[in-house]
Amino acid sequence: MATINPWINFNGNAEEAFTFYKSVFGGEFTKIIRFKDLAGSGVHVSEAEGKKIMLIELPIGTNNVLMANDVPSFMGTVSENENRSKIAVTAESREEAERIFNGLSAGGSTEMPMSDSPWGTYFGMFRDKYGIEWTVEFSAS
Repeated sequence: MATINPWINFNGNAEEAFTFYKSVFGGEFTKIIRFKDLAGSGVHVSEAEGKKIMLIELPIGTNNVLMANDVPSFMGTVSENENRSKIAVTAESREEAERIFNGLSAGGSTEMPMSDSPWGTYFGMFRDKYGIEWTVEFSAS
């Protein structure tokens, strides 16, 4: 069966954001590739761009991987206020939902606090301090 893994673009702070996400979810990075790692045979990477993240991966749970990169400056910037999608986290308990919501929303803005939803789950929605939109949900059924 196919898997779906969210990939987030950042404006130069992917490593900082992922260190924060790691502090909430735990685990270890399985990949960190910087643009300077691509330099060589005909590929020039400036010193400023070289330090940026080309790919970072953080496994979450059993079959999920959160991935990201820094957008190189020649491609412009990512509009952090116009993300048109959310990363949905499904927790295994109310307590885990609270922990993840409180951890990831720290320094961000809450759109919907954790509460019992009309569709029968425990649900919350927010934008984290990096501008990424998340939902956290727990279903007892």
